[in-house]
Amino acid sequence: MRIEHGIRSSNWNDIRTQAATAESQGFDGVVTFELNNDPFMSLAIATTATQRVQLGTAIAVCFPRSPMVVAHSAWDLHTQSSGRFTLGLGTQVKGHNERRFSVPWSPPQPRLREYIQALRAIWRCWENDEALDYRGDHYQFTLMTPEFSPEKSNLHAIPVTIAAVGPAMLRLAGQICDGVRLHPFATRKYITEIALPEIQSGLVKSGRDRSSFEVWGGGFVA
Repeated sequence: MRIEHGIRSSNWNDIRTQAATAESQGFDGVVTFELNNDPFMSLAIATTATQRVQLGTAIAVCFPRSPMVVAHSAWDLHTQSSGRFTLGLGTQVKGHNERRFSVPWSPPQPRLREYIQALRAIWRCWENDEALDYRGDHYQFTLMTPEFSPEKSNLHAIPVTIAAVGPAMLRLAGQICDGVRLHPFATRKYITEIALPEIQSGLVKSGRDRSSFEVWGGGFVA
């Protein structure tokens, strides 16, 4: 089991202090959230204040951002942290997408599947010199030149996790992701009877076992 510290501050000096303190106190990871500031910016600041802890977004709302934009942000955090970064994505709900971010809404599971596939196609282009040719129903990426390609990372592939509540998203996590972040309201009954079986179904479909997959929980302390 690993224990993370979540940074909710938007003050840059406080972010640095919290990250450094979490590392010195033995936390395994530091994560940022999509609340009242940019989770990638906050995590970049935390990266400069740490040397050991794992770093992640928990989560960044994906659909308002192009996969290409997120690919660059994730690549920078991954390389500058020497491979300590995990990309955590979430779809949010229809109302937030349409009314807070002013982006169109469509069935989220197939769109998120393409989003993650597109990210990995972009990263393979940068790391392995593969031609960029991703064509889906929601996203198409077919142009990448040396001018816009970052240097190779020479690191492991960037892990991708998603926030999931319903069966379809839980299965998607098991099929194509490196982990899942469960809702803080998740009960033991929900985890054992719904979440874990659906995740296992996805893992079986992709031919993987549980050892290659992480489940993040949490909760509220009163």
